[in-house]
Amino acid sequence: MPFPKAVLFDLDGTLLDSAPDMLAAINAMRADRDMAPMILAELRPQVSKGARAMLAAAFPGIDAAEREASVPAFLECYERELGRHGTPFEGVEAMLGRLEAAGSVWGIVTNKPEYLARQLLPLLGWQARCAVLIGGDTLAARKPDPLPLTVAAERIGIAPRDCVYVGDDERDIVAARAAGMSSVVALWGYRLSEDDPIAWNGDVLVDAPGVLCEAAAWPTSR
Repeated sequence: MPFPKAVLFDLDGTLLDSAPDMLAAINAMRADRDMAPMILAELRPQVSKGARAMLAAAFPGIDAAEREASVPAFLECYERELGRHGTPFEGVEAMLGRLEAAGSVWGIVTNKPEYLARQLLPLLGWQARCAVLIGGDTLAARKPDPLPLTVAAERIGIAPRDCVYVGDDERDIVAARAAGMSSVVALWGYRLSEDDPIAWNGDVLVDAPGVLCEAAAWPTSR
């Protein structure tokens, strides 16, 4: 069984364990408010849900309007911590190398703002390897809308049915299904205790990136 022609990945919680960078940003904001630091275990499950979910966990007393107003400050703090603490998940580099050796194209479709995602690529040594990068603000819609995935497929010149999308959040699997792509649920990523990844109906559930070094672990094309 061959590897997929193309694989698109979510970034935070799928390729990159970015929770330590997020924690440093949140704790800088908490320090400004004379609050004690959060611990990683408290913030980690929220990371794939985005900035607003992390702010809600860090500052449970603020209302929705104040939380929204805090997003730019969080992104500013996060940009200062970008790539300083987080690293690719164990096995990710081996998996990417195996895909490249097999002639597969890979790229990133994330809900992270594009300017932040682009800053990460050279820090990770991926700028010349990643064939396409779509951020949460690149297009008019973001995941779970399928538009970012279909545009990514168009930019690399491969039909969605020949692409596989890998993500650790339900919105990733919803977007893949709507885009006509096969999907892999990254069980090593970030999830809330109440999340049920089996119920997301992804094509394959995988425990660790290293499993995807074998072609047989990947779902077949749609």
